[in-house]
Amino acid sequence: MFQVIPSIDLRGGKVVRLQQGDYARQLDYDLDPVDTARSFAATGAQWMHIVDLDGAKEERVAQIDLIKRMIDGCGMRVQVGGGVRSTDDIQRLLAAGADRVVIGTHALENWSWFEKLAAEKAMQGKLVLAVDAKDGHIATRAWTQTTERLAVDVAKQVSGWGLAALLYTDVAKDGMLQGPNFTQTRLLAEAGDTPIIASGGVGSLDHIRQLLALSIWGVIIGRSLHDGRIALADAIKLANS
Repeated sequence: MFQVIPSIDLRGGKVVRLQQGDYARQLDYDLDPVDTARSFAATGAQWMHIVDLDGAKEERVAQIDLIKRMIDGCGMRVQVGGGVRSTDDIQRLLAAGADRVVIGTHALENWSWFEKLAAEKAMQGKLVLAVDAKDGHIATRAWTQTTERLAVDVAKQVSGWGLAALLYTDVAKDGMLQGPNFTQTRLLAEAGDTPIIASGGVGSLDHIRQLLALSIWGVIIGRSLHDGRIALADAIKLANS
């Protein structure tokens, strides 16, 4: 079943959003993170996505106590990312109640470590590889560095690894509400057997409707929810129709 996954980005213990990953272009929301998570569950969401923006910037898991309170308080299945730089970070987040841990920069810059980790039986279905890209090219370091590596090649490489999902975000689209990169999302879905989660730029129910036509596992929505452009209940209803 296609999953609509509401997202909460945390910075300084508050709910925020960044436009195109730029910390200088931060949108602040007068929302309590724990109450917001509970509201997602009450609306019928089965999964939630949490990003530790402090962790992403400081290269460490920075808000684990708050993340644990959010997980404990909502009753949903949760995937968490931001600042994951070691196996210990992963274990700490799993111990805090996360069902999945999202790894981006550290996995892509330390590929042999990630490949070995993904092969461990205990990690099957626990790891989400974040593939952030600009014009199809992988972007790392909180999107500050673009590489020559193609996102679609990474999707081909991890096929058969037993990853929980591949989370694809087009950096140019993120936080802009103009729609995700449908073409690249489709190419990644066709590249292997890893479930694909689309992220970045979803600003309307029509965007979700277009993603439903692709062979992907789900979509993450953040700013459009907090801005009131999409009602979570309507998005879930559409996904289940």
